[in-house]
Amino acid sequence: MKHLILLSSLLLIHSDLTGKPNFLLIFTDDHGYGDVSTYGASDARTPNIDRLATEGMLFTTMRANCTVCSPSRAALLTGRYADRVGVPGVIRTHPENSWGHFNPKVPTLADELKRAGYHTAIVGKWHLGLESPNTPNERGFDFFHGFLGDMMDSYTNHLRHGLNYLRRNTEVIEAHGHATDLFSDWAGAYLRERAQRNDQPFFLYLAYNAPHFPIEPPADWFARVRQRAPRLDEKRAKNVAFVEHLDDRIGRVLAVLKETGLERNTLVVFTADNGGSLPHGQNNDPWRDGKQSHYDGGLRVPFMARWPAHIKPGSRSDYAGLVFDLFPTFLELAGRPRDADLDAVSLVPVLAGGTITTPRDLYFVRREGGHYAGKSYEAIIRGDWKLMQNDPFRPWELYNLREDPQEKNNLAAANGQKVNELLPALRAHIQRGGAASWQKPSIQSP
Repeated sequence: MKHLILLSSLLLIHSDLTGKPNFLLIFTDDHGYGDVSTYGASDARTPNIDRLATEGMLFTTMRANCTVCSPSRAALLTGRYADRVGVPGVIRTHPENSWGHFNPKVPTLADELKRAGYHTAIVGKWHLGLESPNTPNERGFDFFHGFLGDMMDSYTNHLRHGLNYLRRNTEVIEAHGHATDLFSDWAGAYLRERAQRNDQPFFLYLAYNAPHFPIEPPADWFARVRQRAPRLDEKRAKNVAFVEHLDDRIGRVLAVLKETGLERNTLVVFTADNGGSLPHGQNNDPWRDGKQSHYDGGLRVPFMARWPAHIKPGSRSDYAGLVFDLFPTFLELAGRPRDADLDAVSLVPVLAGGTITTPRDLYFVRREGGHYAGKSYEAIIRGDWKLMQNDPFRPWELYNLREDPQEKNNLAAANGQKVNELLPALRAHIQRGGAASWQKPSIQSP
């Protein structure tokens, strides 16, 4: 009987009188697990994000594909581990400190959904290349309104190293206002335009810069938090205001979905690229550490999905997946066959109220310059066990995540057998990623 109920749910999730589902993926930047109030007591209030969980499914054990921006985005958009598509580290505006080159031959999620009949759009942060062939319009997106670069010098001047990377498709543009406001307004305009046309399903990838530093909440939002919590540390108060402003603007986008009638047949997913930055007052509780770290504070991210009449309101899942699992999930729901070469796993059975029992290893890598000297460091999770480094020069650390979720007790010395069991699997991932070029040809040439 249980199998029949699950089968019925799967059939329901694949069908709708209005045809294929629309997809709205809201992707925030450096958003700490503890900075979404639905996960537990927090001084940050996020009612609009929380509402997605109340009206849909809350995932409690999802991890980002990397501890930093570009690799997480490359994995998300390809369904492959980031080093396999040429992005083991951050793509930056200065080539001498850039540690990735997005392989232009690998199809993106936008490419695949276009082939399934979707209109595809990105609003907000790209961070996978500044020039051809790696601009959004060349990587599957019909429409781009946002920012090519990695971060902004300021949310109000929208520059990076004094240069303007704002674009509408290929056109250089100027805009006035806070970047979070702009991206929300542009996303709302896109949704209204799609509702008016109503001629094909859409995929909107809404990638905010916030709450990535510099932490710049609008003055009125900061004043509101200071009035409410006058004893709160200033750095923390600024981040709380920054997150709450972001949440409010996400609420505005969701309101457009509702007012246009698009809400019913739109699968909305909210998640982030990695954990929050502790030096900037962000909160990853209850997990250890934060951005750049392979401890779970750098990897665990908020993740929730809402699709009215398909995903049970108020449901929860503790499935331990990765953010790039959205790639095959969206393809399956769109009726597009998946490439056998994907590393990601479809979450459709979970969204239908079931689970995924097939064991899988979770692999993480980051390459970096500075004192890392261009070297990489890795981690692997198999079941309850995590083997990891946090820079290339430290000994291996081993944790049992079930018994020690805060990763306080390093068992590497006491359990060399488990270390030796996990190392071959990790080496295989490193070898596989090593087959992909991760620098532009001009850097590789003598």
